[in-house]
Order: sequence, then structure tokens, then C-alpha cells
Amino acid sequence: MPELDAAAILKTQLRERTLAARDALPPELRQAAAQAIAVGPFPVPVEPGIVISGFMPLKSEINPIPLMRKLAALGARLALPVVRGRGKPLTMRAYAFGDLLDSGQWGIREPKPEAPEVFPDILLVPLSVFDRNGNRIGYGAGYYDMTIARLRTLKPVRTIGLAYAMQEVPAVPATERDERLDLVLTERGVIDCGGA
Repeated sequence: MPELDAAAILKTQLRERTLAARDALPPELRQAAAQAIAVGPFPVPVEPGIVISGFMPLKSEINPIPLMRKLAALGARLALPVVRGRGKPLTMRAYAFGDLLDSGQWGIREPKPEAPEVFPDILLVPLSVFDRNGNRIGYGAGYYDMTIARLRTLKPVRTIGLAYAMQEVPAVPATERDERLDLVLTERGVIDCGGA
């Protein structure tokens, strides 16, 4: 387990350093980056009815809502994650713009319990740090790793990280529990992580 402890320490250091830099980005730069991702090419075909799970941005996360609006306009059915508890994968529930949302864990807006559970074809994934091999660091609880692992046992699913380009590092220390991303979208374009 010593290598796991070393990886955990390094992940914490990378997360803290990158999130501090992300928090320092000016609001106008954050907004421009979100728009650049939304107007850029989406790297996966969007067939009508495809289910794409987005997320509601937390703190200084890149805002996926402009991209989600574009995907909905192309015919995608949207979903948002719901936290079921520590150590459990997220539940993805159907969402459409205009739906009333509850305030979930950490105040993150999420669909109401009556929204049906769905199993996305594509997950838009938040992150704190990523590398070009598709390794990511989240916020430490492992929710997305558990969720992606679960979904991959049920069906083919594409995972697309959303981030500012400044969140990239040369290498993320990955463990066997970490699920790789297929692609990452930043304001500078699409990064194919070898799983596409």
C-alpha cells in the first residue's frame, strides 16, 4: 500500500495547486472558455435520443451549461448526477432545461427524486486535474470513478472530461481504481486520450 499512499499524497498536492490556480482565473476568462467549448466541435456524434449526463458547476469549475444547451438542441436527452451517499456511485437522473432542481450535497443542484434514473451513453465529467492519457483527479471521494466503472459494466459509455487547459499536467498518478477518460474538452480544443 505504500505506492497508494504516495499516489494519494501526490494527487492531493496536484489538486490543491491546480484548484488554487483555477480559482484565480478571472470570471471573464472562465465564461469565454465555457463558450469556446460550446461552439467548438463536439467529438462524438449526437444522434437524437442519445443520453448525455452533464453536471452543475461547483465553485470555479468550467460551466458545462452552454455545451449542454447545444447538445439538447441537437436532440440529446440530458441527465444530471445525484449523490446517493459516500462510497456509492452516482445515480444519473433525467433532466431538461426548465426542470425544478433540489439542492443536494454541497449545495449542488440535482434532479428531484421523481426524475427517472437513466444510463448515459456519454458522461461529461468534472475534474480538478487531468493528463493526456485520460487520467484525472476529481475531488477525492471517487464518485465518478465508481459511476464510470458501474456504467461500463452495463453498456458502452464515452467519458469526456471538461476543463480549462491550465488544469492539464504532464502525468497524473493513477491507481487501479481510477477510470480513464476517453476525451477531454478544453477551450483550446479536443484532446483524444486514446480511448476514442
